[in-house]
Amino acid sequence: MVKVSLCMIVKNEEEVLRQCLESVAPICDEVIIVDTGSTDHKKEIAKEFTGQVLDFKWVDDFSAARNFAFSQACGDYILWLDADDILTEENQQKLRQVINNLDESVDAVSMLYQIAFDEYDNPTFSYRRNRLVKRSRNFQWIGPVHEYLEVYGNIISADVAIRHRKADKSTDKVPKDRNLKNSTLFILP
Repeated sequence: MVKVSLCMIVKNEEEVLRQCLESVAPICDEVIIVDTGSTDHKKEIAKEFTGQVLDFKWVDDFSAARNFAFSQACGDYILWLDADDILTEENQQKLRQVINNLDESVDAVSMLYQIAFDEYDNPTFSYRRNRLVKRSRNFQWIGPVHEYLEVYGNIISADVAIRHRKADKSTDKVPKDRNLKNSTLFILP
């Protein structure tokens, strides 16, 4: 049977972390939470789900943190999520089916990522992301900001949707210039 490691990087996500982990941790064989400098109670919440809560000194590079998390995984496949992502009950079942039927020739599984919703909570915008990747392929995250996972090989599309649920902006503890430090400014004439 295929073993799945969940890898997440988090910082000050206590408002959303529990709902994320409740929706996905029971599906995974291993949960790895990498903290990039939290000052809230996120670690206590994470420890309710796993003993693998690791610290990573923030170096203004999301890829470095994600690659560190991936390097800690022991499962056959790595599932990655952000703390403000969740799986509905229906999508939990779909993910279980994908994992149970996963052929070892599969290098990655793309899933829908629902990021906008109407007033009735119906998704209005989604796109695909490679969310489940074969650990032995050693896929790497690229770019310090707006990072992407470089994936290739046998990629299949699954009918699994991950819902992005941002925390209230009033509780956002991310410095406003966080992404600017690693951005290039182009000034046009």
